[in-house]
Amino acid sequence: MMHDERERHRADLDAIFQSVSDAIIMIDKEGCLAHFNTTAGNVCGYTDDLIGSEVAEISFGCSGLCRKALLETLHTNAPQELRRFECLRPGGAANIVSFKSTPITNADGTGNGAVAVIRDETPLVELEQSLRKRGQFHDIIGISDPMQRIYSLIEALADVPTTVLINGESGTGKELVAAALHYAGGRANGPFVKVNCSALSEPLLESELFGHVRGAFTGAIADKVGRFQKAHKGTLFLDEIGDISPAVQMRLLRVLQEHEFERVGESKSIKVDVRIIAATNQNLAEMVRQGTFRQDLYYRLNVVRMELPALRERSADIRLLADHFLAKFNLKFNKNIRSLSDDVVKLFNASSWPGNVRELEHAVEHAVILAGNDIISVQNLPQDLINSVQGVIPPPTKPSNDLSLEQALAMCNGNKARAARMLGVSRPTVYRHLKENRE
Repeated sequence: MMHDERERHRADLDAIFQSVSDAIIMIDKEGCLAHFNTTAGNVCGYTDDLIGSEVAEISFGCSGLCRKALLETLHTNAPQELRRFECLRPGGAANIVSFKSTPITNADGTGNGAVAVIRDETPLVELEQSLRKRGQFHDIIGISDPMQRIYSLIEALADVPTTVLINGESGTGKELVAAALHYAGGRANGPFVKVNCSALSEPLLESELFGHVRGAFTGAIADKVGRFQKAHKGTLFLDEIGDISPAVQMRLLRVLQEHEFERVGESKSIKVDVRIIAATNQNLAEMVRQGTFRQDLYYRLNVVRMELPALRERSADIRLLADHFLAKFNLKFNKNIRSLSDDVVKLFNASSWPGNVRELEHAVEHAVILAGNDIISVQNLPQDLINSVQGVIPPPTKPSNDLSLEQALAMCNGNKARAARMLGVSRPTVYRHLKENRE
């Protein structure tokens, strides 16, 4: 009778164990393997011939972390939990598992063994990693692997006060990355000040950067606070740093070294706490070799360099960016264009985009302005873009239905060449249609 009861109990326990998808292992009060389910056999390697063996003596070629924690529960009569650690058996792939063990106690509270549950969380971890793949970081758009690396680098550098040099072709988003570096870090509450170094002559750039006092030069009718002073406790972004003159290079080097400067026409030094982020589409190392850029300044600026990928190197982002710009210009021009045609997407993917993201933005803006229905077609795109991808999309043989020839001519004040470009057709096509209309 007692034997039958024990067998029923064992059968019930086995049924419970086998119904659970996690691995379950039970040891008795002597630390010997008492029971395990099929999952434990598949995941860990337990076999029936190990029943009754001391768990401490069982080895599957792994670290044995689970068995050690299970024995710790037996000896201390206290639960153990291990969160997401790597389980690696010889010849097998590494899995991420979680472990939890619980003591088995008698009615009087004395220990009578321990049971462990091991959960394989590898699929969940992989899913979480996939979901963490961001499509947008601050104002930067992109889901491609190159952009994920840029996002991670921004996060790593955001709170580091070091100077950062951003390299990248024109239109790759260097200013957006500089802004993200500022707003993702501890200086976010401070000012973010921008200077386009290529837009100003040497005297004006010096005045913009360092400020001046009244009477410092002709036209200096009042004191002026420079960008360095305005950026105190914040970030100064120097765009097109490769275009500054040797004299400005010398003054900039001193600020980087000593964190102080003088306004133009003044001898009193001003101390500043400013993080410098510089950007250029030029090869500063080559400029150093040619003697047009100071080597010592280059080393000061090039503490950490970020290389931004060209749009052609992140093709997975093209449709995402195009849809973003479509939504932006729908709002700006009060339109309701739903999407791009398949031919437009094909053309976008075939283009080399020498102007990068900025060129794509302008192309979408142009198309939104010209589109006459709720789908952007190839004929709505800039003619230069269409010409650059010859053979990918068949050229139009007649003016677009989105905009009539008469409308295009009216918008272009009768200029047939401009109307042809607007419609995405050749001038002979325009002349032919005008002739047909007259006949």
